[in-house]
Amino acid sequence: MAFLFLSLVWSCEKDYIQDDPETKTNTDSDTDQDNTAGLHEDSTDYVWNAADVIPIVLNGTSVSVNNDGVTVSGSVFTITKAATYSVTGSLTNGQLVVKTDDTGVLRIILAGAQISNSTTTPFLISKAKKVVVNLQAGTQNTFSDATTYASTATTDPNACIYSKSNLTICGSGTLIVKGNYKDGIQSKDGLIVRDSKINITAVDDGICGKDYLYAKGASFTIKSGGDGFKSDNTENSALGYIVLSTDTMDITSGGDAISAQTNFTANSGKYTLTSGGGSTKTVASTLSAKGVKAEVKLTINGGTFTISSADDAVHTNGELVVNGGEVIAASGDDGFKAESSVTINKGMVSITKSYEGIESPSIKVNDGSVSIVSSDDCFNATKGNGGESNDGSLLSIAGGNVYVNASGGDALDSNGSIAISGGTVVAHGPQSSPEVGMDYNGTCNVTGGLLAISGTNSNMTQAPSTSSSQYSVRVIMTSGLAANTIFHVQDAAGNDILTFKPVRSYYSMVFSSAALKSGSTYYIYTGGSSTGTLQNGLYTGGGYTGGTLYGNFTISGSVTSLGSASGGGRPGG
Repeated sequence: MAFLFLSLVWSCEKDYIQDDPETKTNTDSDTDQDNTAGLHEDSTDYVWNAADVIPIVLNGTSVSVNNDGVTVSGSVFTITKAATYSVTGSLTNGQLVVKTDDTGVLRIILAGAQISNSTTTPFLISKAKKVVVNLQAGTQNTFSDATTYASTATTDPNACIYSKSNLTICGSGTLIVKGNYKDGIQSKDGLIVRDSKINITAVDDGICGKDYLYAKGASFTIKSGGDGFKSDNTENSALGYIVLSTDTMDITSGGDAISAQTNFTANSGKYTLTSGGGSTKTVASTLSAKGVKAEVKLTINGGTFTISSADDAVHTNGELVVNGGEVIAASGDDGFKAESSVTINKGMVSITKSYEGIESPSIKVNDGSVSIVSSDDCFNATKGNGGESNDGSLLSIAGGNVYVNASGGDALDSNGSIAISGGTVVAHGPQSSPEVGMDYNGTCNVTGGLLAISGTNSNMTQAPSTSSSQYSVRVIMTSGLAANTIFHVQDAAGNDILTFKPVRSYYSMVFSSAALKSGSTYYIYTGGSSTGTLQNGLYTGGGYTGGTLYGNFTISGSVTSLGSASGGGRPGG
């Protein structure tokens, strides 16, 4: 038994938070949220002598222990001194209580423990400086609370595992928590989970660390009626955050799958999140059923997120930053929504279903891959005031590959301005007026990159602004073309400039390319086929044949227009 305890020590000790290089990467100049998580953790938390471990054996309705640090009353045992204890066996209607004035670390090794309680919580940490719960490798440990509690005062426990102190859960064993009353696991201070397997079912919230939640190398399966993974300190702006570098996390929640009162940071892991019944459901306006939510800042540095949410898939009242990883999201409302800004620096964002794809006053795509399918606007840069006046918002695309598909709204929409300086932007506009492929109230300056937008027959169809340094063309055809009909542009030598295959019928085409040169003549063909590689409607490489010549144009200014629209005006919005 001593050898087993020592082997567990090393597996937990090898990578504690304060020495974790991933926690040093936070670029938030105001607060280093990752390092703050180390406040209640030290490497010595995970080191103990096997000879000093105090065994506690559960015998169904009684408890066996021979140490003055533990008091027993029937099937309730209370740990009163800071030391290292092991717990084995089962209690059918019992309780583990921690209550000590000692300032040292109190460790509890769960080595196949099962405790249920029919009147209250089975695991209560009432008072301690810090408690470390170690799940012994190869063991399964189960806690189940009552469906109703004998005492329901607001200051009383409301979770199956309830701690009023800083709590750490580590070790490679398994913890099963059945929160039949309200929450599964709750710490009123900080909560750290490392390298463990946690399985929670809860009537209300799954797991909550009020001050912070930090998880690394752990696997979670959570089914909750309320929020799944939560930190909710509203009293201190430096707390209430979540930092994740998990192995896997599978959450099905009635409320938000992940909710941080301040900041959320994901560094790695595989996340499968279903909130509010998924993207095919709708939620009342008074409820929140988002995939990932952070009130102040939301940062994704890595990891793979697969989200199906009734509410916004990813939401923050502040900044949203994607520095890497993958996000695949289907939402009954918006894909990404940030009240301050959205910045995508790297990684892959794929919003497969949404009302609006990405909405914020400031949207910046600097690199990476972004694809959006929406029933309304794909990109909506707005301050939320509506109307057709310039509200100062901005949609900026400087690089990467951007594909947007709007069935009923604008593919690219800014109530302020649009700036495109690089990357590839392919936009499949809506199926009918008055919506258009691109709509802006300020300016649209194109200084680089490739832009291709299909759209409707509307007099609101806009080309880039004449202040653009890269040449653009707006074509409004005399009759509509069917979905999947190629629109092809080539120069006088037959070199391909654009080969685009819109996914729905279209009347208009707006495009801009560095290949367009002043004084040169270009030819437009429709129909035909291409042997090139098709991705998101854009062909690259190969050869184009079999099309019908539609017309030609010569570049004489920053914007060249062919044809005119007959559609009606656009309402404010």
